[in-house]
Amino acid sequence: MTYFDIEKVKYEGPKSNNPFSFKYYNPEEKFGNKTMSEHLRFSVAYWHTFTADLSDPFGVGAAERDWDNLNDMDKAKARVEAIFEFMEKTGIEYFCFHDIDIAPEGENLKESNENLDEIVSLIKQKMDETGKKLLWNTTNNFTHQRFVHGAATSSNADVFAYAAAKVKKSLEIAKTLGAENFVFWGGREGYESLLNTDMKLELDNLAKFFKLAIAYAKEIGFNGQFLIEPKPKEPTTHQYDTDVATAHAFLQKYDLDKDFKFNIEANHATLAGHSFQHELRYARDNQMLGSVDANQGHPQLGWDTDEFPTDIYDTTLAMYEILKNGGLSSGGLNFDAKPRRTSFKQEDLVLTHIAGMDAFALGLRIAYKMIDDQFFENIVKDKYQSYTTGIGQKIVDDQTSFAELEKYALNLSEITNESDHLEVIKAQINQYILNINNGD
Repeated sequence: MTYFDIEKVKYEGPKSNNPFSFKYYNPEEKFGNKTMSEHLRFSVAYWHTFTADLSDPFGVGAAERDWDNLNDMDKAKARVEAIFEFMEKTGIEYFCFHDIDIAPEGENLKESNENLDEIVSLIKQKMDETGKKLLWNTTNNFTHQRFVHGAATSSNADVFAYAAAKVKKSLEIAKTLGAENFVFWGGREGYESLLNTDMKLELDNLAKFFKLAIAYAKEIGFNGQFLIEPKPKEPTTHQYDTDVATAHAFLQKYDLDKDFKFNIEANHATLAGHSFQHELRYARDNQMLGSVDANQGHPQLGWDTDEFPTDIYDTTLAMYEILKNGGLSSGGLNFDAKPRRTSFKQEDLVLTHIAGMDAFALGLRIAYKMIDDQFFENIVKDKYQSYTTGIGQKIVDDQTSFAELEKYALNLSEITNESDHLEVIKAQINQYILNINNGD
């Protein structure tokens, strides 16, 4: 059966009016020693693209999908066929999933695992046939009511054990399918109120859970990169991995920072009160940038809207950080994004991915040109030039003291600061965007 009645999406350039074509994503075009495809490493999110029905808290599902009239296991098998056809026609090489995205839960853990085994076997066959790859998989330890108090941080030890069993199975799946990474997202690893929470015990248990996962991965020979995906709130009032800096401090405290990096989501960054670039920069500066969930939030809405990325300013600054990081290594750009509820046709799954792929491709083009011109580097160099000579150089080299700094300050006749001209910088970024967009 054919699920997407279209030709393979091709690059036609910015002047094309064909909605089923790429305007900026030219996968084989070289930037340095990598093709655009190698730089961007796009991935399909199984959950939003093939299991979500576009329901929201105020409305039932609006999505029209060819597989929705099937029963649970037949639906799961149809989705496998659909995602591999989708990847073939969009040229996307990677995909990601939670365990319950690919197979329905059974009446008990044993039955759930049997369902997973059947679908994983089918996925493995498709991967072997097509050459498509698993960017990462993860475990859904948050949707079912058993996780009402959390999973690894639950007040119920039985839930901790159940969550561990699910992660054990997911790590075995990661090994079988050759996943390049494995993600932990603590959807309910947090608290509603401190009035009834032993925060130290919960954080200690979370660290123990991660260490058990590391040990089992080594036991079975899974060598993929472990990733944590920070988020500040929603569904809990406060989540323990609220942002990259907080989660980094947790990893350092429990001696886990050598085993983990971060999967950074744009919409989670803004929910935490940061820009997408801020989270990427912190991770890059600390050698902790692993992978990216490529989406955006709505500026007027304070929840996780998971929109497809179309803001060129954001994608440009994100790609600048990724390029300066030397790329994403085993990570990629996973479209943890869903069509709007009003974009309910099956073809909208293709159209939304084209929009997101073009947005990041254009961001790559602009950021690569900026780096080639040393645009930001020259601005920063000029701003901090006082630290390259004299007393500034001594500060940087740890070659001074308060006494020497006092003596220096007492001899200053006046202090002169320079303007940042921040508005000029932003205007120049606009010029880069407009020039690249016009083919210059």
